[in-house]
Amino acid sequence: MIRALGISLALTLALELPMAAAWGLRDRWNLTVAALGNVLTNPPVVLLHGVLTVQLGWPVWLVTAALETAAAVVEWQCYRSCGRRVHHPLALSLCANAFSYGAGALLMRLY
Repeated sequence: MIRALGISLALTLALELPMAAAWGLRDRWNLTVAALGNVLTNPPVVLLHGVLTVQLGWPVWLVTAALETAAAVVEWQCYRSCGRRVHHPLALSLCANAFSYGAGALLMRLY
């Protein structure tokens, strides 16, 4: 389980940090905020997803939607509260999370 959490976090950071940079977050402070926001959200989302879907049998689509929404909201608040001149932090959070979720889902299908 620790390995899966590490792989998921590494993939998320590898996808979302370049996206944040492309969005205009190029200074160390804002990229650190982006990284820490993902460190704050990704491990709990992955862990809770497994517990709620595999162990408790909750519907995958519902758990995924709820957890991804929660992660996007937390990361948006990180950008909004801690970021310096981050333009459209909600849009950034939604786009970055949709991109990394989609890429992760595609990789899981290929794997």
